[in-house]
Amino acid sequence: MTRMNTSSEQVRVFFALWPKSPERLALSAWQAEIQSLCGGQVMRADTLHTTLVFLGEIDRTRLEALKLAAQEVTFRPFELGFDAARYWGHNHIAYAAPTDVPPRLMRLVADLEQRLGRHRFHFERRPYKPHVTLLRHAKWTDEALPAMAAVHWQINEFVLVQSLQDEQGGHYEVLARFAASELE
Repeated sequence: MTRMNTSSEQVRVFFALWPKSPERLALSAWQAEIQSLCGGQVMRADTLHTTLVFLGEIDRTRLEALKLAAQEVTFRPFELGFDAARYWGHNHIAYAAPTDVPPRLMRLVADLEQRLGRHRFHFERRPYKPHVTLLRHAKWTDEALPAMAAVHWQINEFVLVQSLQDEQGGHYEVLARFAASELE
């Protein structure tokens, strides 16, 4: 007997930094001005986030193991400041980016990747570039986008998120939260 995987047995997941309402509202405030220049589709405010590690489809039965791997990660709180609007022409995305990437953020991503690898999880491996996608299907040139009011975000946790699709389109559900520690 051959066991077939069905979509109900797979979940699409990623780890992210998930903003609270003030940061989410501040980031969404950038969207109108950038959309007036670039066009494109505005991301819903409730979906704004910064991906840390994208895993994609995993077997639902491995969710608990995934959470246990993430619990092994230790990091201290840090501030992440988004202060630049940028554009990726290869995928037509306008996004918010930090000019200065905190070393603690880079250590968090590296530690998370290391723990996931030890637990035999496969994930997207590429140089990490923190960003918040603001617009999809945007069109812009190599010209710099205008300066935006900086958004400062205190990072005290990261989350495991499931990407879902329904008749209203895509949305996200936070499955677990992992708090920063005072000890590294």
